[in-house]
Amino acid sequence: MEKSKVAIVGTGFVGMSYAYALLNQGAVEEIVLIDIDQRKAEGEAMDLNHGLAFAPRKMSIKSGNYNDVKDAGLVVITAGVSQKEGENRIDLLNRNAVIIKSVVKQIMDTGFNGILLVASNPVDILTYVAWKESGLPASKVIGSGTSLDTARLRYEISQYIQIDVRNVHAYILGEHGDSEFVCWSNAFVGGKNIKDVIESMPEQIKFSDLDRIYHDVKNAAYDIISRKKASYYGIGMALVRITSAIFNNENRIIPISVYNDGIYDIEKDLYIGLPAVLNRDGVHHLVKLKFDQTETENLENSAKILKSVLNQLVF
Repeated sequence: MEKSKVAIVGTGFVGMSYAYALLNQGAVEEIVLIDIDQRKAEGEAMDLNHGLAFAPRKMSIKSGNYNDVKDAGLVVITAGVSQKEGENRIDLLNRNAVIIKSVVKQIMDTGFNGILLVASNPVDILTYVAWKESGLPASKVIGSGTSLDTARLRYEISQYIQIDVRNVHAYILGEHGDSEFVCWSNAFVGGKNIKDVIESMPEQIKFSDLDRIYHDVKNAAYDIISRKKASYYGIGMALVRITSAIFNNENRIIPISVYNDGIYDIEKDLYIGLPAVLNRDGVHHLVKLKFDQTETENLENSAKILKSVLNQLVF
């Protein structure tokens, strides 16, 4: 990765929220926008370029095609049809799997050998589809997974206890969807376990609030979609965080959709949201957390649900 170049496939709300966040944070040197609607990609590139005078660094932003991905260090796939109101993420599968396979084939036909990051939903299933189609090592194909869900969790906790969200450390794991769960046994605020925090701040947060927080996080996408038809700013920021971890070789732990290589004793041969160490090579390794009995069962259940869906796919 001599140059931090990102190609974004799909210039819808998610793709452009990501591109806009990249521009504002000066996260990369080059951005290429690719879309089936070439004129839209051109217009989006023009619009972003007009903000370069106010950006924190010099960047190259242009529209392009799949020939431009060959030397990219990272290709982020946001293409696909969006989630409809009342529709769960698994319902999106059949509509988006065909799109992902086509996109990945065109990417790999260029000789691309960087990292693939999938943000299209249902992300765990589609990341698996992308991995199978690409032929790349599993460490170089990842999904956004539960990174956004985790950010939502940290925000909700911070609102209760009035502590900066950046001092809240907790994970949503499992499927990016209805079977996701909170790993409360590994939730900390400034190094203090969440249970100790609750006991020391009874006026602000109670144990009964934990279920409410979980349900608010799990239903956040549905709540946002019911109000504004789509959710995109949060995931755009999450994708930039993942991007920076890769290009800056940070070895940062982020809960993303990764291939279960046996570190966790759950269904094999699937992608699921787990904490992973990310650097310029992709996934360096998974972080093995110690779960309580309920969390262990929740992860197993989430994996079984994803495996059941995968078994219905034909490659």
